[in-house]
Amino acid sequence: MRLQYGFLCLFLAIAPSAYALETGSPAVLTPLQQQAQAAHLSAQILARSHYKPVPLDDALSARIMNQFIKSLDPDRVLFLQTDIDKFTANSTKIDDAINREDLQIPFSIFNVYMQRVVDRMNYARNLLKQNFDFSVQEDYPLVRDKAPWPQSEAESNDLWRKRVKNDWLRLKLAGKDDAGIRDTLDKRYENSLERAYKYKSDDVFQTFMDAYTTSIDPHTDYFGAAAAAEFDISMKLSLVGIGAVLQERDDYTTIRELVAGGPAQVSGKLAAGDRIVGVGQGENGPIKEVVGTRLDEIVQMIRGAKGSVVRLDILPADAGPDGKHHIISLVRDKISLDKQAAKKTILSIKDGDATRKIGVITLPAFYEDFEARRKGDKDYRSASRDVAKLLAELKQDNVDGVLIDLRDNGGGSLAEAIDLTGLFVGKGPVVQERDARGKVEVENDDLSAPAWTGPLAVLINRGSASASEIFAAAIQDYGRGVIVGEPSFGKGTVQTVINLDQLTHSSRPKFGELKLTVAQFFRVDGGTTQLRGVTPDISLPGFSDPKSLGEASYDNALPWSQVKPAKYTPDGDIKTLLPQLQSRHQARLANDKDFQRFTEDVAELKTQREKRVVSLNETERRNELIAQANRLKSRQQMNDGVNSGEDDGLEANERSLSADIAIENARRNAKDVLLNETASIVADQADLQAGALKAAPQQPGNSDKK
Repeated sequence: MRLQYGFLCLFLAIAPSAYALETGSPAVLTPLQQQAQAAHLSAQILARSHYKPVPLDDALSARIMNQFIKSLDPDRVLFLQTDIDKFTANSTKIDDAINREDLQIPFSIFNVYMQRVVDRMNYARNLLKQNFDFSVQEDYPLVRDKAPWPQSEAESNDLWRKRVKNDWLRLKLAGKDDAGIRDTLDKRYENSLERAYKYKSDDVFQTFMDAYTTSIDPHTDYFGAAAAAEFDISMKLSLVGIGAVLQERDDYTTIRELVAGGPAQVSGKLAAGDRIVGVGQGENGPIKEVVGTRLDEIVQMIRGAKGSVVRLDILPADAGPDGKHHIISLVRDKISLDKQAAKKTILSIKDGDATRKIGVITLPAFYEDFEARRKGDKDYRSASRDVAKLLAELKQDNVDGVLIDLRDNGGGSLAEAIDLTGLFVGKGPVVQERDARGKVEVENDDLSAPAWTGPLAVLINRGSASASEIFAAAIQDYGRGVIVGEPSFGKGTVQTVINLDQLTHSSRPKFGELKLTVAQFFRVDGGTTQLRGVTPDISLPGFSDPKSLGEASYDNALPWSQVKPAKYTPDGDIKTLLPQLQSRHQARLANDKDFQRFTEDVAELKTQREKRVVSLNETERRNELIAQANRLKSRQQMNDGVNSGEDDGLEANERSLSADIAIENARRNAKDVLLNETASIVADQADLQAGALKAAPQQPGNSDKK
């Protein structure tokens, strides 16, 4: 089985939608037999096959319980202390329950959770009938993850009063009147209330298994059928469907955008903003109304076999709720998710009187279509194959250097990390793996010659993890290129995916998949990226919070360690150039106003992040906003009327679709000072290496003359 590790990318999130709001308590959810069997089967595998086996005993039970409660109520605003006391009375019983295939404990906790959501949302909606006094001095706690749970309902009520008051004040400061604020917040809380009535047994089980697996280690995961399908899509960058990005907006499943070349876009029958109110299968299948249906369920109804027909009942974007519908038929086809694929751009960098062309390859993930590769498809999709094609194009463009942008690339296929490294270093060791028995194997790339031998930089940040760190570390160890940015995530472990249905010879999807840690990887120099990540050669500031993002933020992460170095030969001269590259970098920043403003923004965000409370006094909050607005205005950071620093008090699905897309486009089109500076570093590298080449003495027989 091919080893994989990295990320689970969910392309569509579950969001609330409108339906007739039920009254009273939500339905009591109970576990399915196959879920209890899957939990027991997973426990057996984890106990014997994990890299660092953790027995399912009372100690692990307590950790699972704490993690499960934390996942449900991370800010400690829903449960009461009396709830927690009842839950934790069963802390040491989870292990025995799993072994006898009994999931009543987590399901009973989740049922209390749903009731608490209903209680709190109803209370919040009732608070909207009153008027708030914003002249009093009181604070609302922004961070409560370590605060005690409310001791009584009265204490919980006061906490929620402040929460609703803060929501109201944000909208008021954004210019909304009282009537508009009441409507917005009432709908917001109603959506949360409705969501509580939509939870299903699978949601409880997935949440519980997440708590179980992350109690073993941060990167061991359980995938139910839906999550497994999304993971597969994220790796092969394709699915079969109609090619539409869906989003829950204004009580409807709405078309956010159409994928270029997909059936929806080619048909000309759908447009952004159109709403799906019904779905039918085949040419003549009945249309099922989907208003009020969960978004993930609608997505599954629309996806299907290639060449099959799906019919959609559409309410046009410009039609009112009682507007005229029309039904369209679309033939499902394979959709390539090119937005998640490698792409290239070329930046022109001024270098004195000359201009250097720097090719930028942005790689969001180390994807690979494992199934197509297994079947022998010569044209299977993968990250390294796509990058190889882009490098060939950049050569044709006569670029002076290449920049690989791995920011927020959470990983993916181990084989792809190795193959991508080979494109720049050629044949040789790339990474070492140590399994649970302590055996160390060296993984090599067998590419006879690198595809690119010119100047190279790799841009990373705190979100660059796993496969990204293998690649960046190898480039650094070989001296092949300069690593620029923030210290990376620090994930130095390898995971494999076990299909529980295949393991049990189940004829239908039943038990899901288990992704478990089976090895630790090490750099060719013998060190590991575990915990410490890859330290850049040239550091750049970033917006990430090391306290909450990165391997070191987990209390059960594996420690840093090392093995013997592999036999490899560094072939680059980048280390000798680093002092000059650093000097030029610092000199450039001294005159770069955009970069200086970016640094100020990073510092401001850090200050805001460290604030654990916010004032509910209107005058104080207005003064803070005025100070922020003046700072932004003085720097003229307005883009097409959209100020990224303004707080409109709205959640994403509360804005109009056009406004939300405008904000998204403004952010996407904003000047990327980190990318530009890294490109300048590559240009410096090209200049220094060209100068060194000219200064080198001519060797006999190397003349180009015939």
